[in-house]
Amino acid sequence: MQTIRQLKPLRKAIAALRAEGGKVALVPTMGALHAGHMALVAEARRRADHVVASIFVNPKQFAPTEDLAAYPRRAAKDSAMLSEAGVSVLWMPDVEVMYPAGHATNVSVGGVSDGLDGLARPGHFDGVATVVAKLFNQVRPDIALFGEKDFQQLAVIRRLVVDLDFNIEIIGVPTEREEDGLALSSRNVYLTEEERQQARALPRALGAAVTAIEGGSDVAEALARAEATLIESGFQSVDYVSLCDAVTLQPITCLDRPARLLAAARIGAARLIDNVPVVRK
Repeated sequence: MQTIRQLKPLRKAIAALRAEGGKVALVPTMGALHAGHMALVAEARRRADHVVASIFVNPKQFAPTEDLAAYPRRAAKDSAMLSEAGVSVLWMPDVEVMYPAGHATNVSVGGVSDGLDGLARPGHFDGVATVVAKLFNQVRPDIALFGEKDFQQLAVIRRLVVDLDFNIEIIGVPTEREEDGLALSSRNVYLTEEERQQARALPRALGAAVTAIEGGSDVAEALARAEATLIESGFQSVDYVSLCDAVTLQPITCLDRPARLLAAARIGAARLIDNVPVVRK
């Protein structure tokens, strides 16, 4: 595996992969890799001949009050994991390479980014869209893979690709979970042992809400019950528990179309997000 930190060598390496023929897949990450990231790499290897992974902790998607400085960084371990998984190129630029002096362009995707995390984390999805657009231009992949755990991010990227005419297939990969149902996340390391046990309430509350909604219960009541369960289980606050249209992410009050139940809640030093599909019977 080649590890590349400058743009010109990256383009040379991508050209070499192209010369060998076949598809190129991109798996963008912020590092602190876990089994969820490796599932993206495995799926990329099934779908493409060459896999490029990126590690870049993107400052533009962190608010001043968020955990940029504390975000876990472990480049050597991450690099070893990617090499063992069969990645061809690791693109790991510094901030000065990704955003050189004078950088003044911001990419904003409206609509799907407006609610949910868009409200809770103003500017977050502008940062996501900007860095992903740059990664797409730098790597020029045929396909790119993103986890469904960050479902709103996936919706933003799909809209970005359509609106800016990127000739890239976007693949959403199902969420990887612990045995007790908690979604894998780099931020799970922030949890104490007690908080980790309490965090199990998040997937359980969503599962109970899905069962209720699919069974015909009132949506508002099911969402309120899920939020109350989280608070009772030890979460300090709930940013949202929302039933949304699976494509537009607009809130819905009845199950009359493909839907997604999304939630974000805070426990200890961690802000955890999760989502599950809701199917009309």
